[in-house]
Amino acid sequence: MNSHLHAITILRAAKISIMSKRNLTFALITETDMKEIKQNSLQAWLLAARPKTLTGAIIPVLIGTALTLANAEFKAIPALLCFLFACGMQMAANFINDLFDYLKGTDREDRLGPERACAQGWITPGAMKWGIGITVLLSCLIGCGLLYECWGHLPYGGWELIALGATCVLFAFLYTTILSYQGWGDLLVLIFFGFVPVCGTYYVQAYTITADVVVASLISGIVIDTLLVVNNYRDREQDALSGKRTLIVRFGEPFGRYLYLGLGIVATLLCFWFVKDWNITAILLPFFYLFAHVRTWRRMCEIRSGKKLNSILGETSRNMLFMGLLLSAAIIM
Repeated sequence: MNSHLHAITILRAAKISIMSKRNLTFALITETDMKEIKQNSLQAWLLAARPKTLTGAIIPVLIGTALTLANAEFKAIPALLCFLFACGMQMAANFINDLFDYLKGTDREDRLGPERACAQGWITPGAMKWGIGITVLLSCLIGCGLLYECWGHLPYGGWELIALGATCVLFAFLYTTILSYQGWGDLLVLIFFGFVPVCGTYYVQAYTITADVVVASLISGIVIDTLLVVNNYRDREQDALSGKRTLIVRFGEPFGRYLYLGLGIVATLLCFWFVKDWNITAILLPFFYLFAHVRTWRRMCEIRSGKKLNSILGETSRNMLFMGLLLSAAIIM
């Protein structure tokens, strides 16, 4: 009997040893792969573009387009150009953030978030400046195509579209360099991931703005702000040392936890604006998002700090996309 138990103990120890070696091997392979990224290579640029963040650019345009479909105002080419412009400006903002955080020394050794291209040496600062210029230029050309497509239909002759595009470019630079350090991030997300893209997408197709569009813009901005809240919640200690006065740095960790939860609840309640004729399906759809949001919040509360919060960032991005799809479906119904 004792020999049998001894054999089992040895087997378990061997299994744990093998699993540990596998985990160590995987970690070493991952580290090696990251170190072997060639400077200024295509792989480096893809990492710098942060494709996962494009969810935040796509959702508002998706919601704005759903509103045009519901009101029989959908126009394919302006909708496509809005998607391309939003993605282009998001990548430009990511490049700007990468470069200026590197130049300011914000990307510290104790960084908890994903690695940044300039800080890791994957892309040189000079090359990143060129990347920013090219990405902004391409986005502006897409904007010009959108202006051409809408020419003669817009109430103010297209000047409002030029002003909107210029504001988006200005925001991309000012957010990272100045405004994020002053705690304006949440308000700016509400504007530039809510009102500007949702209203803009609808406006270039329907040439007007309605109350439905304003409410949908508010929902979009609030939902996407949950991603910023998680990011700032994770980085609260590093942000305080770097001089970033985010809301969570100002008001503390408990405030950040409940802000995240509250944003999801408010966004869900606002969705009932679009419930017409007591459509049960449309009523139930937002609650699927809220269920996922609360589950993610509970996990965030359990983790509280450290790199493990990066998994909450991923879940929040998934929940955002989920809400975008659910709200779009509810609007069209």
